Amino acid sequence: MTLRKPGQDAVLTADDIAFIRQTLVSCTFALAWAGAHAGPDYQHAVADITERAGRSRTAGSLYYDACLAINYLDFAGPAGSTR
Repeated sequence: MTLRKPGQDAVLTADDIAFIRQTLVSCTFALAWAGAHAGPDYQHAVADITERAGRSRTAGSLYYDACLAINYLDFAGPAGSTR
């Protein structure tokens, strides 16, 4: 990954994008599985962990954020694009 000046987008190689995307997909699978099998304590644990990280998110919104990040990677314009 190449960082530009502050305020500019980072430039990722295809390999970087593939790695980050696979990691995010794995996270969504883990979140979905935990939500279906872990019970109510899971919801409280996610809320507590994300609150401590300064995000204050629910398990559902954390899943949504990961899916949104995947979409950004899937539909990002090419480097140098004005999109």
